[in-house]
Amino acid sequence: MGKHTKILFTDLDGTLLNDQKEVTAGNQAAIDRALEQGHKIVVTTGRPLASGVHIAERIGLTREGCYVIAFNGGQIYDPFHKKTIYGKTISTEVAKPLFQEALNRGLHVQSYSDTSVLAMEDRPELHYYIDRSTIPYEIVPDVDAAFPFDPYKILLVGLDNRPDLEKYQRECVDPLKGTVRSFFSTEYYLEVAPEGVSKGFAVKWMCDHLGIPLENSVAAGDAPNDVEMLQAAHVGAVMCNAYEGMAEYGNYVTERDNNHDGVAEIIERFLLKKGDE
Repeated sequence: MGKHTKILFTDLDGTLLNDQKEVTAGNQAAIDRALEQGHKIVVTTGRPLASGVHIAERIGLTREGCYVIAFNGGQIYDPFHKKTIYGKTISTEVAKPLFQEALNRGLHVQSYSDTSVLAMEDRPELHYYIDRSTIPYEIVPDVDAAFPFDPYKILLVGLDNRPDLEKYQRECVDPLKGTVRSFFSTEYYLEVAPEGVSKGFAVKWMCDHLGIPLENSVAAGDAPNDVEMLQAAHVGAVMCNAYEGMAEYGNYVTERDNNHDGVAEIIERFLLKKGDE
């Protein structure tokens, strides 16, 4: 890999995507220029792989040199060669009791197959999630059916009961430290992931895998699950529309938001060669 090759890790919602879940023309043009210059673009999301790949295909990020980090770093996929290059999961022996305890507490909890969200109840929380992603869902009959394989993560969604999610986090997940970790990726989403998995870990893993110096890395994000990514990359670019308090975790704040080519601003400033902006 050339010493001048740079790599951009970009979150989707609130960052690369506008509020209509689309990529602006300005962002698309900047991405195309960066790829033409030989730089790498990595979609980096908490979404499942099927959703991340769907968006990558839609915006032309399946070319050689493009990658998708899904499940907040749990799975790293090369869409050009159509293969997973890294994955870390939770064992079903750990995941099933966590899933069942969430159900016992009346909380919405979901897992994933290769193509769908898996849930046991058709609830408003499920549709809130589905409406904001690009992946179908399936109602399964029991906990065993919710885990066709060891999951990359499980997700709890609470629309008006954040204290209940926090209590579940303290009482059910925290005692399993060393095996799993949990964090809020938005106000409503409590993620349960394998210990050690994060977008920040994925940044370092990808740079090492591709032979790109960490000082050539740039990350763009807006939400709490982007914190470790922003801190791991050499440039942590926080969107000006980010969640309150996020600016302290980066070293650059955009002038333009996700609806007005904010990622293009980052690419133009930190990736493109002078004279090609």
